[in-house]
Amino acid sequence: MNIAIIGLGVIGGTFAKAIRASYGQKHRIMAIDVNHETLNMAIAEGVIDVGETRNQSILSEADLVIFAIYPNMIKDFIVQHRDEFKDDATLTDTAGVKSVVMKDVEEILPHNVSFIFGHPMAGREKKGYAYADASVFQDANYVITKSDLNSNQELEAFKQFLYPLGFKRITVTDAVMHDEMIAHTSQLTHAIAVSLINSDDRLDETIKYIGDSYRDLTRIANMNESLWPELFSHNKEALLDNMERFEEAFTTLKEAIKNDDLKVMESIFKASSHRRIRLEQSDMKK
Repeated sequence: MNIAIIGLGVIGGTFAKAIRASYGQKHRIMAIDVNHETLNMAIAEGVIDVGETRNQSILSEADLVIFAIYPNMIKDFIVQHRDEFKDDATLTDTAGVKSVVMKDVEEILPHNVSFIFGHPMAGREKKGYAYADASVFQDANYVITKSDLNSNQELEAFKQFLYPLGFKRITVTDAVMHDEMIAHTSQLTHAIAVSLINSDDRLDETIKYIGDSYRDLTRIANMNESLWPELFSHNKEALLDNMERFEEAFTTLKEAIKNDDLKVMESIFKASSHRRIRLEQSDMKK
């Protein structure tokens, strides 16, 4: 199979490296990226076979096209190249929001191709091909948002392609469910990390006092400052709803501390421990 990756940053690069590591030379891996140096590096490493800064022949040869670019760029790319895709090619994305992307794509998708809306629940706080690593997908979740355009057979074939890349669990859902869940598990957690580290008024002294808990909570605060505002804005209703629920839970704990209410605090901590254990137990199940 000929595979084209559009955007060879940390996610696109991870896809390329994971495909090469898992499938060897079974698939021909091609990439389109604006950065010459990135393409040359990937070719030199044997990760991709062909690289172009502008499409010349890649799209006409690709059986699978993986979009690893910002959500707002996907529609424009398809419109610009709508007559260049190979007949019966499968297109897929990696975007962290789905309702907006699905609406945009379904309005302009050429009739000779199909589109599977995907989201690898894995990444790194760094950006760029240099930080791509095949191990990023190991034991990660992958979420497919089903469209009316997709057949069950098509989705099953795509899932079987994904599993060897390291994904532990592949979930098929709808756009509303995807965006509501991602608002809580991904976007809210990033918002909390950003707010925590930005609330620090003694930054020069902090390093002397941090432990694993602070490192763990703030790791994802080192964010792609161009991508995340786009993700937050596209999913703002679900994100704001989750932020309000978080504020309510935080306020309840704050009031218990203020009132020296040890029993309420104990109850809150018991509930959180129970929920965390349930998550760990669920994660053991595929």
